Amino acid sequence: MKNNRRDFLKLTGLAGAGILAGESAPALGAQASESNSLIRKQKFNMSGYAAPKLETVRVGFVGLGQRGPGHVTRSSRIEGVQITALCDLRPEKVDAVKKKLEGTPHKPVSYSGKEDDWKRLCEQKDVDLIYVATPWHLHGPMAVYAMEQGKHVAIEVPGVITMDECHQIVEVSERTKKHCMYLENCCYDFFELLTLNMARQGFFGEIIHGEGAYIHDLMSHNFSKDGYHDMWRLKENANRNGNLYPGHGLGPVAQILNINRGDKMDYLVSMSGNDFMMGDMARELAGKDEFFKPYANKKFRGNMNTTSIRTANGKTIMLQHDVTSPRVYSRLHLISGTKGAAQKYPLPGKISVGHEEFLSEKEVKALEEKYQPAIVKKVGELAKQVGGHGGMDFLMNWRLVDCLRNGLPIDIDVYDTAAWSSIGPLSEKSVANRSSAVDIPDFTGGSWKKNQPVDIT
Repeated sequence: MKNNRRDFLKLTGLAGAGILAGESAPALGAQASESNSLIRKQKFNMSGYAAPKLETVRVGFVGLGQRGPGHVTRSSRIEGVQITALCDLRPEKVDAVKKKLEGTPHKPVSYSGKEDDWKRLCEQKDVDLIYVATPWHLHGPMAVYAMEQGKHVAIEVPGVITMDECHQIVEVSERTKKHCMYLENCCYDFFELLTLNMARQGFFGEIIHGEGAYIHDLMSHNFSKDGYHDMWRLKENANRNGNLYPGHGLGPVAQILNINRGDKMDYLVSMSGNDFMMGDMARELAGKDEFFKPYANKKFRGNMNTTSIRTANGKTIMLQHDVTSPRVYSRLHLISGTKGAAQKYPLPGKISVGHEEFLSEKEVKALEEKYQPAIVKKVGELAKQVGGHGGMDFLMNWRLVDCLRNGLPIDIDVYDTAAWSSIGPLSEKSVANRSSAVDIPDFTGGSWKKNQPVDIT
């Protein structure tokens, strides 16, 4: 493991060549299966850890292409936030976001033009929290370096993408006592928060099964020259085969099942079908445009991936991932308990207490009023006004700042970040081995048995 760690730190120090091209470093991948089997000893329990209060949360943002600008705009609307730094490889992206902050109290320092400028942002003294919204292969190195510089980190979905990175962020978070949060906005959607509160209050009885999905046709985005910078998301789909984006479906279900806080994910099996669309699209485009020729003979990820997870307490989770088929958008959220169930997508949020039919709209409305979470009562209307996927993005941004300002444990800690992220590479391993069962590491070092659920009130 010493060599593995040294290789990883070399990689984070370089932040160039292979990693910026979207390639996985052999030193990381070669050790992944070996590190899975290790039983780690926890150095410090980050579950339930309340970092010292910050009267003002000074925030820096790395990555201002797709998700980053929204985080900046929403954060500028939150009391107690000072935006102190902005970074993107492309100067025009930084300039565009900075222009939107004109007339506000926020006067951030700009970093752009060099591949390692993000490091200078991490080293800036007046930064407490760093949002990482860059291409996926950069999440791990940036999160590690930021925590090493004494910053809390919030990284965009799907977290980190190798098993070694999963272990690294846990080790560094425990050592530095800095948070590393997975920015799973779906955990803050109104129906998901409602079902979480209902589950905590015992409405569904004991939860025995959950389902989640990310089914979203991104074909045109993935093949657009003006979409993801340097075609990074197309490269992910061309080089990996599994559930590459598990968090939207998994996050809310994992919270309801108290994963890492009374239960843990034990093992998974994962199956992908063939690719029936992306390869054809790549070859068709390559016939018209030289730009796409490097993708013409790639073996793309299967259109649909289904991953099943069993927990230590005998609960089950089903996840699906499909970003190429022409299907209606779905972020399936299904909770099944001994006394009732709830489901969102393809229908609006529905609740049942028997197998014959869902409760009426009037009955569901009454339950919403009874079980509405405190965070929704406090800032739900403001969240809808500010926006971000209907308001859930703002609730997520607001909640993180609220925790840091008041010295509260964060809802999604580094163990969640590692566990949810691990489904990506572990599903790839299962798919590559005829859907064989693959163990999911216990990133908590056994503390899941005594960790308590986070109080979202």
